[in-house]
Amino acid sequence: MPALPQSPPIGQLQAAASWQTVDLMSDLHLQLSEQATFEAWRHHMATTPAQAVLILGDLFEVWVGDDAVALDPFLQQCADVLRQTAQRCHVAFMPGNRDFLLGTDFLTSCGVQALVDPTVLNWGQQRILLSHGDALCLDDRDYQLFRQRVRSTPWQKEFLSKPLNERLALARAMRAQSEAQQQTGRPYADADSALSLQWLRAAQADRLVHGHTHRPADHPLGSATRQVLSDWSLDHAPVRAEVLRLHADGFSERVAVKPVASAP
Repeated sequence: MPALPQSPPIGQLQAAASWQTVDLMSDLHLQLSEQATFEAWRHHMATTPAQAVLILGDLFEVWVGDDAVALDPFLQQCADVLRQTAQRCHVAFMPGNRDFLLGTDFLTSCGVQALVDPTVLNWGQQRILLSHGDALCLDDRDYQLFRQRVRSTPWQKEFLSKPLNERLALARAMRAQSEAQQQTGRPYADADSALSLQWLRAAQADRLVHGHTHRPADHPLGSATRQVLSDWSLDHAPVRAEVLRLHADGFSERVAVKPVASAP
């Protein structure tokens, strides 16, 4: 059996004393062509009773650089949602495999805290390890090689130095390639249990929450638990969207997000 990768540096997020509930979400893949998903997200962000909303990656279907926002009315709408939500509760964002180029300038302008992957949420007696989850999927070897390349500083500097139109074209090509691979019927790789346990031990946590795999479920890992977040898809069947709501007493529940009713 090959050796496991070394555990990455782990960030820390200290919950405020006032937090009673926290909403976790990931894999919304927001894009202009999927308005039902966007409207459901906007409504949830405006109405959630949670004191914090933590977004664990792939909020956007694609992100080619913060400079794209000035020329894209849809991204500006998304920024407005984040900004308005951050005025009444704590909002934090962790990069995913689709939006890892989202920068701190954009987040700061929206009042959103940047989280590294992984991060421990320290909340009373709870230590909850948060991740997007893609780095845990060791069986997807091609992706892990790709991830290592594109997460490097030289690659990102070179990519972001290209004209915006060229970056958009490259992103469309990568999306087309990804969709073609999905059409083969090959299932998403799941998080590696041994690596998940290694991360949990390094974080001194007994719960891991992540997204990426689009397989919402709770999995026992010995005395620990791995909870997988739902992806969101309200424009195509089967409709699915939910947040994982954590409570200060350690209880968690999956809250379904419904499509927003159209105006008559």
